[in-house]
Amino acid sequence: MKNNNSLHFDLDVKALHRWFLTNKRDLPWRSHPEPYAVWISEVMLQQTQVAVVIPFFERWMKLFPTVHALSEATLDQVIKAWEGLGYYSRARHLHEAAHYMMENFQGRFPSSEIELKKIKGLGPYTIGAILSFAFHHKMPAVDGNVMRVLTRYFWIPDDISQSKTQQFLRKVAAEILPEEDHWVTNEALIELGATVCKKTPVCSSCPLRASCAGYAKGRSAELPYKSLKMKSQKLWRAVPVILCDQKVLVKRGEKGKVMSDLYEFPFFEVAGQIPLEEVQRLILDQLSLHVIHQKSLEPVKHGFTCYQATLFPEMFRTLAPLEVEGYTWIDIQVLQKLALSSGHRQIFQKILLKPDS
Repeated sequence: MKNNNSLHFDLDVKALHRWFLTNKRDLPWRSHPEPYAVWISEVMLQQTQVAVVIPFFERWMKLFPTVHALSEATLDQVIKAWEGLGYYSRARHLHEAAHYMMENFQGRFPSSEIELKKIKGLGPYTIGAILSFAFHHKMPAVDGNVMRVLTRYFWIPDDISQSKTQQFLRKVAAEILPEEDHWVTNEALIELGATVCKKTPVCSSCPLRASCAGYAKGRSAELPYKSLKMKSQKLWRAVPVILCDQKVLVKRGEKGKVMSDLYEFPFFEVAGQIPLEEVQRLILDQLSLHVIHQKSLEPVKHGFTCYQATLFPEMFRTLAPLEVEGYTWIDIQVLQKLALSSGHRQIFQKILLKPDS
């Protein structure tokens, strides 16, 4: 059964289905698994916990209930609706994909793998989820949860960060799908990985433990194996928040850069917290602005991609909103409706909305 070369894999599907139907969580995208809702929920769930996603999903579906509504929205509206979920390329891809589907499929979701592969941002898992959950095609949907279950159940110690291992696990997942209710199997495997076969497995609650190779070895927690990630790098940034009346100086992230389409205050790379006089000198040298210091703010932690940044914000005022190349002066009330990067949003929400507190 568990010979990686012969590809003869099976598991107790009936036990898995019974467990799932009894224990599955009540999630908003499960009640009406039409293609658009499945697509949005699965993209949101990438690298994001379910509890975080639920309010974002519900708000998104009210703002953009259809592919057509999403395509009609501006990119700023889409990014703002995504604000707080991180990995903003996902939102940009959703927006681009909505335009593509309006132009090529009249806003309807294609039901073939070949057509779905043409849509930007759709990888093997998302395509499998859409075809399985929305169209009930017999196709595996292998995310990180399913990889965890399969590597432990069949004892597959290969590196899951390698594409060949991921392809192999998709073959395994395809082989174990039954002829009937195969979409239930996919969803049950995801649910099992999310709630029972977690990083620290709760084997006592698992409906598959009697035939699980990892459980039999007493080594379930050792898998899946993933080669070490690159360590995150630390950054320190001085962040001058410069106001002129009700306007604040900000810059929109350039296309193709990490913070593309997100707004941020000016910042300077430093080796740690620097004296106020040095911040003012940098403002004059690089922004050509004369400023008056108003308030020192608490440092803010900000993580993105492979970086961990510590932001040191200082509030300043200037007498005239002089033009600064690459930046723009935006009214504070307008900025509330735009998306900021997470660290700069923390500064904005906690300080700028109550500048005299």
